[in-house]
Amino acid sequence: MAEGTRGSLAGLRVIEISTSVAGPLAGQILGDLGAEVIKVERVGAGDDTRAWAPPAWDGESIAFLHLNRNKLSLELDYKDPRGQQVLRELIASADVLVQNLRPGALAKAGFSWEQLQEINPRLVYCDMTGFGRTGPKAAEPAYDPLLQAYTGIIDMMGTGDGPPARIPLSVLDKGTAMWAAIGVLDALRTVERTGKGVHVGVSLLETAVTWTHANVMGALAGNGKPKNLGSGHAGVVPYGAFRTKDGWAFISAGNQALWTRFCTATGATELMEREGFGSNPERSANRAAVEAAVTEVTLGFETAPLIALLHEAGVPCSAVNSVPDMVDDPQVKALGLLEKMDHHQVEDFEVVNLPITFGGEYPEHQCPPPALGADTDRVLAGLGVSAETIAELRRDGVVAVAEPEAGQA
Repeated sequence: MAEGTRGSLAGLRVIEISTSVAGPLAGQILGDLGAEVIKVERVGAGDDTRAWAPPAWDGESIAFLHLNRNKLSLELDYKDPRGQQVLRELIASADVLVQNLRPGALAKAGFSWEQLQEINPRLVYCDMTGFGRTGPKAAEPAYDPLLQAYTGIIDMMGTGDGPPARIPLSVLDKGTAMWAAIGVLDALRTVERTGKGVHVGVSLLETAVTWTHANVMGALAGNGKPKNLGSGHAGVVPYGAFRTKDGWAFISAGNQALWTRFCTATGATELMEREGFGSNPERSANRAAVEAAVTEVTLGFETAPLIALLHEAGVPCSAVNSVPDMVDDPQVKALGLLEKMDHHQVEDFEVVNLPITFGGEYPEHQCPPPALGADTDRVLAGLGVSAETIAELRRDGVVAVAEPEAGQA
């Protein structure tokens, strides 16, 4: 890795009190950008994702591993008065606090926005919720698939006669984490200018409505519920996945020139002359007939030769790959997006880098995902807590420290 790729947030301290996906990913993004991120975890259990397995990698939950690099782990019971004081001192030393606990939980523990302002008037407080800051459902907890169902996303995922299907990628959690990071970065600029802290609010509901923006505008325009088109596009035909002799090819004929190239390259020039196929508006109006005709063409090819043929003709296309196919893809490898990292438990550990480069380089990493409580002593000592007091807090279960795995130093 090139010299000088540490992110510009180096020197800032972020406290992350979160679990599951949205909060941890927001913290990881800030850590990738150089911030010191201290992850406050429940004594004895930690982040819920530590127990989300399978899938696992050498006994470690992949759900935790992919969301928690570049962080320090502090096991702390802040419901105990002594733990609460530790957290107060930690927040007083911080620039940012990110949390996604159940609505009201942190305030109930003595850390409302008003109390946080008293502790640290310059703090950026990022409050992540399911349903937003106000309204009849504001106090309810939420999960990604629940909000996919609530906001119509699952309804958009046409599945024929089968049961409703969600997008299996936590898109709302991860999208909310992205908005959180953007909000924090903006708030830090505000603090620089005004010297006053900022309360940043993001939610899964607001992310979902934003992701469905075009559909929302369609509903406002009176267009009603859009048709379920599978992999298709409402305004472009042919556009989507088409069967081949041995699989599927995704073809995007996004304009008339590309339609002409597709027909010419595959030897199906008669389709250009067929009634109702002449222009994209006509093809959209005759979607079923066009898609059936294109499928008849693609079924004459195996996937790889068809993709090669269409690439040569300049028609955007791809095989419908699996994730293992993508991991070994030459383009992914050429980008260096996957990077090896030493890990205390996982052999041959690799991570997916932050998908942003600076001067052609991904930001350098600080550390792998931490063992539960691995940095408890270090964080407490940095706050000026004496070794004797740390031992007392450990004895009483107010804090904890990860024990080394078998065979680890």
